[in-house]
Amino acid sequence: MANIPTELKYSKDHEWVRVQEDTATVGITDHAQKQLTDIVFVELPEKGKQVEKGKNLANVESVKSVSDVFAPLSGEVTRVNEKLADSPETLNKDCYGEGWIAKIKLKDKSELHSLMSAEEYRKQIEND
Repeated sequence: MANIPTELKYSKDHEWVRVQEDTATVGITDHAQKQLTDIVFVELPEKGKQVEKGKNLANVESVKSVSDVFAPLSGEVTRVNEKLADSPETLNKDCYGEGWIAKIKLKDKSELHSLMSAEEYRKQIEND
């Protein structure tokens, strides 16, 4: 069973979001990292990049495949987790902590309403 922290919000594409004031920290879920298996490379977005909800934010390569990480919210990338460049396996070890991917300054907070609660996300992955 996947770990799904209740304090976070989730996208249908298996990204998690933690919002503090006007900034969202984004990563991939435990379910996503388990599906990918061993992650060997992370292509991070550039700081300052404008991202649009539902469009590509980053790419994650595992021994199994290369997957897009979609921006769950629109805004400007203000920080990226540079540690993932040297230690991409951090996404497998601590996807909700040290394995965060980027911080996005929100353009439109109303987009938060489109994200799922932990319970809604749990139902989605059970039906996948």
